[in-house]
Amino acid sequence: MTWKVTAADIDSQAAQGELRAYYAELVSRYFDRPATPESVDAAMADEPSGDLTPPSGLFLLAEHGGTVGGCVGVRLIERPDRDASRPGRGTALPYEPQVAELTRLFVRPERRGSGGGAALLAAAEEAARGLGVHLLRMDTRKDLVEARALYARHGYAEVPAFNEGPYADHWFAKHLV
Repeated sequence: MTWKVTAADIDSQAAQGELRAYYAELVSRYFDRPATPESVDAAMADEPSGDLTPPSGLFLLAEHGGTVGGCVGVRLIERPDRDASRPGRGTALPYEPQVAELTRLFVRPERRGSGGGAALLAAAEEAARGLGVHLLRMDTRKDLVEARALYARHGYAEVPAFNEGPYADHWFAKHLV
């Protein structure tokens, strides 16, 4: 069986199901106890995913054997100099097309070890290139050792902190050519 990765509507039932599974695992691991529906709802509200849709990003779902088994998002980074209130700025792109964030990378536990993470990374990189992205970056937590190993295996290098996220312990980046 191979992985098939396709773009998905972030509001679709399949996408929301994968996001709930993603956050359930993150919450469980962070607090070292099973996640409750309320704790998953709170995490999803604290870190909304609604911008993982054009023109600000995209969301991908991965299927393995006809069943959804993972997801990933690509979020374009807003330009720091963007100020729509200044005259002449209305036609400027609100996003820096060269930089994007990889986010919500998740493979269901029962599908791990079958190439899903690599398939999702490859598809996200290809989609990012299609959006004009030259640098893909992400942050992750110290307890997500599998994610850090996956990024390193696929050419992502640890870089200095580029944000102050409350759950960011490690930062990675990869130049896309």
